[in-house]
Amino acid sequence: MSQRTALILFIAVVSGIGVGVLTFFAEKSLPKAVLAGVIASGGCTVGLHNLID
Repeated sequence: MSQRTALILFIAVVSGIGVGVLTFFAEKSLPKAVLAGVIASGGCTVGLHNLID
């Protein structure tokens, strides 16, 4: 795994966890928090891939 890939995945996972935690605190619903975190992580991965490319 290259450093670029590791950096993109690390930032995406951290942002997904952050969005999930904030969503859980706002909604008090674990399924909504997990879904928001996964979607944010995927979107961040695609965005960073295009940005760093």
